[in-house]
Amino acid sequence: MPHRPDGYHQMKDLTSLREVLELATKFEITARDFYTDLATKVSKNMRYLVEELATEEQEHVELFSAMLRRKDLAGTLDIKVERPASDRKFSDCVHAPDLGENPDDQTVLQYALKREQIAMEQYRTLAEETEPGPLHDLFQFLANEEAEHKNELEVLYYEIVHSGGV
Repeated sequence: MPHRPDGYHQMKDLTSLREVLELATKFEITARDFYTDLATKVSKNMRYLVEELATEEQEHVELFSAMLRRKDLAGTLDIKVERPASDRKFSDCVHAPDLGENPDDQTVLQYALKREQIAMEQYRTLAEETEPGPLHDLFQFLANEEAEHKNELEVLYYEIVHSGGV
């Protein structure tokens, strides 16, 4: 293995805010498509939740796309930030799992909870890494929104699992 300069490992851990937003857009598109496809496969009790999740993911796609198009952010988007520790898990979620043709409610909720947790961690770290301004506000908003979604899903999960719903 060739010797690398000391700054090499630091540089490979950096990414631009543009790349972050592009990856986040893919993450949200995957989630939207996954939930849209899942809506016809889940129980009627879960359908409203899955459809709501798909709608919320689409709203996130639109937020990221709007930020990427903003001319006043062009220079900001090229700023390098440290890759969040959660970046690998976040990247892994760009590929949705196959839950089969008839996934049970518990499996759907477990997957949704995992995605919300990973997204919350990613957006919270990105909010901490960005300077005050539109991108910081966006990441903070999304971190809070994902935390709220996660709390709602945890309540539903508890109700289903402890009521014998699965």
